[in-house]
Amino acid sequence: MPLLFSYGTLQDERVQLATFGRRLDGHEDEIVGYQPSRVRIADATIAAALGRTHHANATFTGAQADRVAGTVFTVTDGELDAADGYERPADYVRVIAILASGEAAWVYVHRADANADHP
Repeated sequence: MPLLFSYGTLQDERVQLATFGRRLDGHEDEIVGYQPSRVRIADATIAAALGRTHHANATFTGAQADRVAGTVFTVTDGELDAADGYERPADYVRVIAILASGEAAWVYVHRADANADHP
């Protein structure tokens, strides 16, 4: 089963219930080679509904010292597809990242930050 790492809203139980129909079980970990960053929410209506102007993001640096904390979940392929649907409107794409635990997991980053330099 795939691993999904979240540093943002997919850690929220309400988002999990709405997206997956269940609460996900996970444990803390970090993605290695990324820095926390933010992406401006382009749609003012969405920004107003969320009550914030930026989404959390993780920008790939490749530096071992750079890390972003979050939670890793074991999900089904169908849940991974559901996560794609949840993240797509914010222009996030799924990439593989290496966790501090040594495992590889899917993580969502803003499309502008997704490039061939990811592991």
